[in-house]
Amino acid sequence: MAIPAEMKALLQTNDGYAPKPSGSALEAMEPYVVPGVVPVPSPKPTQLLIKVNLASINPSDVMFLKGMYGQPRQKGQPAGFEGVGTVAATGDEPLAKSFAGKRVAFATGTSGWGSWADYAVAEAAACIPLIDTVRDEDGAAMIVNPLTALAMFGIVKDEGEKAFIVTAGASQLCKLIIAVAREEGFRPIAIVRRDDQITLLKEIGAAHVLNSEAEDFKSSLKDVVKAEQPRIFLDAMTGPLAAGIFHVMPKRSRWIVYGRLDPSTTPILEPGQLIFQQKVIEGFWLPMWMRESPERRNRAVMEAQKRFSDGRWATDVTAIVPLSKAMADVPPALAKPNGKVFIKPD
Repeated sequence: MAIPAEMKALLQTNDGYAPKPSGSALEAMEPYVVPGVVPVPSPKPTQLLIKVNLASINPSDVMFLKGMYGQPRQKGQPAGFEGVGTVAATGDEPLAKSFAGKRVAFATGTSGWGSWADYAVAEAAACIPLIDTVRDEDGAAMIVNPLTALAMFGIVKDEGEKAFIVTAGASQLCKLIIAVAREEGFRPIAIVRRDDQITLLKEIGAAHVLNSEAEDFKSSLKDVVKAEQPRIFLDAMTGPLAAGIFHVMPKRSRWIVYGRLDPSTTPILEPGQLIFQQKVIEGFWLPMWMRESPERRNRAVMEAQKRFSDGRWATDVTAIVPLSKAMADVPPALAKPNGKVFIKPD
């Protein structure tokens, strides 16, 4: 594969972290990225240079651009955490060389050369060789959501309780979790913000779907919690909504935070519950789980590919935006509900 000297990319315009949170919506691209042309990087010994076919946009990407993620921004470097593409060049170490020429799902991690570009750089250990039956749309969203879904559902299974609660219930990630839960006989309780999401989630396996904007939400939540006794709370939101849900959950409940879609202050309504009811608040971050559980990671990788190949899972696509039009077209596409938005090099 001939590799050009330069490439197009969406380059970060900020360094480090933001001084204060600014919400989870990406109203415009301009404050955070700018189109540019930069030299094509060379992979280090443990890395791969990947010609990008398709790059996904996840909530973590938005939080990163806005300076609210767990790693600092790097001004002038391409954005984008995840994608799918073909390996164009490799480092010299054996693992990296074994990926030569393969189509891979990849996560850029801290490489500094993100997926919103013609080429990206990723550690070989953060790449997944894809089987032919996995579509690019599924491969580009293979790591962040599917592996998180399987990892967090594993926590639910280990806990032993059939019912559990998820916020951002209509997100791609939660839809994957709900589909797995249905197969295994579990009872997800999904929290959403619109009535038009209720039927969809019940069809794919949610036992209950509650609209947090409804007038009777608090009473409905109490009734469902009393009937189902869920002790695992998988939370993408934080804020007052999540605090209220955790407050009414039973003894020994675990509030597992994996996102912060609500940037407002998150109260603990009754700290005594942490003492006398043995309730626990904890976090989940996929990169840490992947490092700590390599065997589970490998099993989850194969399970995710099988699910996408046989149709049990499918990535709902809202839009595939050309890289050259991303500045204008990505924000309105992200504002649409229920599907993924991708960036495709021209």
